Amino acid sequence: MATIAVTDENFEAHVLKANQPVLIDFWAEWCGPCKMIAPILEELSTELEGKLTIAKMDIEDSQMTPSKLGVRGIPTMMLFKDGKMSAMRVGALPKAQIKSWLSENGIG
Repeated sequence: MATIAVTDENFEAHVLKANQPVLIDFWAEWCGPCKMIAPILEELSTELEGKLTIAKMDIEDSQMTPSKLGVRGIPTMMLFKDGKMSAMRVGALPKAQIKSWLSENGIG
């Protein structure tokens, strides 16, 4: 499964009402570190299929949701479970650290 694109309009349906945990990556086209973690998140979306949905929100196209959630820097990854944010990481992390963070939060 590939990552899914999420917007202000479909955030509630794809993230808050999801039937499994969702990791949402807030990113922008001009963000170098965002581009560094994109392939890692694609890999994880396949590895964790059925356990976790990985979504991406371009903060240039959708500005309301990141603002509401207090996103101040990118990349910001937030983990949502049962419609609530349960964990957050800011900055580009290597795959092993992302997997460890997910594991600490019961994913994987």
